[in-house]
Amino acid sequence: MPMEEKLVQRLESAVMRLEALSAGGSSVGTGDGTAVLDPSIIAFDDLRSQFLGKVLSAAEKIGGHVLDITKIVEAAFAAQRELLIKIKETKKPDNSGLTEFLKPLNDVIVKATKMTEGRRSDYFNQLKSAADSLSALAWIAYTGKDCGMTMPIAYVEESWQMAEFYSNKILVEFKNKDPNHVEWAKALKELYLPGLRDYVKSHYPLGPVWSATGKTAVSAPSKAPSPSAPAPPAPPPSSLFSSESPQASSSRPTKGMSAVFDEINSGKPVTSGLRKVTDDMKTKNRADRTGVVNAGEKEVRVSSPSVSKTGPPKFELQMGRKWVVENQVGEKNLVIDDCDTKQSVYVYGCKASVLQIKGKVNNITIDKCTKMGVVFAGVVAACEVVNCNGVEVQCQGSAPTISIDNTNGCQLYLNKDSLEGSITTAKSSEINVLVPGDGPDDDWGEHALPQQYAHEYKDGRFVTTPVSHSGA
Repeated sequence: MPMEEKLVQRLESAVMRLEALSAGGSSVGTGDGTAVLDPSIIAFDDLRSQFLGKVLSAAEKIGGHVLDITKIVEAAFAAQRELLIKIKETKKPDNSGLTEFLKPLNDVIVKATKMTEGRRSDYFNQLKSAADSLSALAWIAYTGKDCGMTMPIAYVEESWQMAEFYSNKILVEFKNKDPNHVEWAKALKELYLPGLRDYVKSHYPLGPVWSATGKTAVSAPSKAPSPSAPAPPAPPPSSLFSSESPQASSSRPTKGMSAVFDEINSGKPVTSGLRKVTDDMKTKNRADRTGVVNAGEKEVRVSSPSVSKTGPPKFELQMGRKWVVENQVGEKNLVIDDCDTKQSVYVYGCKASVLQIKGKVNNITIDKCTKMGVVFAGVVAACEVVNCNGVEVQCQGSAPTISIDNTNGCQLYLNKDSLEGSITTAKSSEINVLVPGDGPDDDWGEHALPQQYAHEYKDGRFVTTPVSHSGA
């Protein structure tokens, strides 16, 4: 049966290539169509047929928004295929030329991001995992070690991590409810790991190979508006390539390919919207800043979704040793990627947000947070959850100690490296720990930690044992 499936997949790929050739290659700008027969393009067609086909098959069983977002994923991979073909006959452009060159792929990813916005769908986790996964396609923007990106193979692996946070939620939610959603989530992961990762490893480990003798990719000419011309439209929403807000990224300045995609989204030069902060604009020098808050100012502050009642939002590295993430509300793309084992992370007063810590740090404290998700690579000492409600924590590396204190509702995801650590709980309820199965295709195992204990007086001392509950 596996042999028959592979033959069918190869036949489907061959049909796709023949259709492209019959069209004369004009749809992808290949001229005589020879690029379509390049081994790397044939392999990409195999990738789409083998892995993307499984995701589409599962999505068709589900329908609705899940099928809609999956079709956008299909369109994004089709857009990347066209770019890979064009790269073979195009000279390596400068940043502005690369911006225009990659815009078709960026537009598809923006479309996927829009599906996760607005009123939350019943299948938000499916929409978010699919939309976030598309950031892995940005590996094609790698132009060298100084471009501000990690190497293509590592970039694909790292990009999947945030999508996996939502993918794991699907596996848990639909484990005993609907196998089609479980099949879809597993197929989506396989599309990137091992699918796209192995493809990039085999054909583009050092990034795209541009033509030395091909045509030149030029950016769209900028035209100054006439005095009578209408005002330009508002810039499009951010794409997954630059989804982090300035406060949600690390302390490093935007550079390289990050700047390229920022320029796409702004529709104007990167620095044109910045203003110089003069002395009279600084808070300490302003006479109008008193302790009295007028009614109009108070109304604006209350209606702002980004300001917590407890204080202004913070996202900063203090004294080079402590990352402070405070009062973030509704921020789904908080990322700390410039950290080390001498630094700590303190998360306080955040609500309905997601923080990803990409490097291993000394310790992590999550305090007074509600509906907060934290994904971290590992800790040297401990991860502490204190005074929280409805939080989800995912450890992707090692964690010697995980402490949960005075918390109601904590979903803890562990990987195999963190199973040897200890978990301590106090004054907490609804604590569920999920551990990976023995095999890569096995379901996660869910374990509820006891919150009730029995105390019996025996031989001159009290003996305490956890109370376990079983269904009738």
